[in-house]
Amino acid sequence: MKNTKILVKTKSKIYPIYFGSEILGRTGSLINKHIPGVKKVCIISDKKIPLKFLKKLTNSLNKYNINIYKISTSEKVKNLNTANKIIEKLLKENYDRSDCIIAFGGGIIGDLSSFVANLTKRGLNFINIPSTLLSQVDASIGGKTAVNSNQGKNLIGTFYQPTFILTDTTLLKSLPQREIINGYAEVLKHSLILERKFFLWLYKNAKKTINKRSDKDLKKIIIKSCKIKSSIVNKDEKEKNLRMVLNFGHTFAHGLEGASNFSKKLNHGEAVLLGMMAACKLAVERKRFKKSDLTLLETHYKDLKLPLKINKFFRKKNINKIIYFMKKDKKNFNQKINIILIKKIGKADKPGKFTVNQSELRKFFIKNYF
Repeated sequence: MKNTKILVKTKSKIYPIYFGSEILGRTGSLINKHIPGVKKVCIISDKKIPLKFLKKLTNSLNKYNINIYKISTSEKVKNLNTANKIIEKLLKENYDRSDCIIAFGGGIIGDLSSFVANLTKRGLNFINIPSTLLSQVDASIGGKTAVNSNQGKNLIGTFYQPTFILTDTTLLKSLPQREIINGYAEVLKHSLILERKFFLWLYKNAKKTINKRSDKDLKKIIIKSCKIKSSIVNKDEKEKNLRMVLNFGHTFAHGLEGASNFSKKLNHGEAVLLGMMAACKLAVERKRFKKSDLTLLETHYKDLKLPLKINKFFRKKNINKIIYFMKKDKKNFNQKINIILIKKIGKADKPGKFTVNQSELRKFFIKNYF
């Protein structure tokens, strides 16, 4: 498969995303090209990544002094305590600002690793090698770093852009199907907020793409998603306004994840899928979204067997807990809850245009799900 590169252009940094199959072995030469002064490299890796891929990565880095920090990933380990342990290890090994951290894993690894890279000696070089569909299409792009708090998800963080991102589609072949669906949530989100034509392509082709995992189709949806997200990040790096549209479905999702205590019974993508559907139902109720578009979206969910109903995961007694975590969302600036809606498939509403209070939200949940 022909390799591809696109550039992400933010105010603070311009950096490339490299796409391809079997390109993991290029990591060392790309480090030499982009940051030739590196001597030490710390790989922060998900323990679940097959050893053959980790070996391929380390073999490409044979000219560097390598440390490997493996993590059993879950939202519960993405915290200040874990970050501090890694930072202390880096300081003990005397990493300096010319050295490099590589995130090798999904969104949790990327968020944690970039957070560590940003804080250690006020900034080490950072490279992201996303290993899941979710991280390849969304989490690795845009420079958000984060760890979780007891009060909610991703509430402690910074913005810190990588030197480059390397996206190898071969890594996706080892993922369970649930992880592919987890990533597809963000692919679908990108089509819903910005490009109806892309949604209609997904409507026809997504089932084949996510089931057969052909390099050609996977590369198509990954690159398209990256272009959509980077076009938004380029205009609003620090999420002051426009970039908030990328949180379509996420205010609900963060509430659902928090209410489930970040349980593996509901992963991030599944929560986003439930959140996007809830946001569309709410928009239809407020006459801000066409019922015909909601029906089209529901058909797509059913065709792919995507999670559709919040009441399959929660009970009525959980509503207050869901709303509690929705209130903690970073996009809220007053006592009301700010929710991103879409006007129609392919066009997001302006950020900050729609808010609800707790009682309205409670009525919505009871009417639609309980």
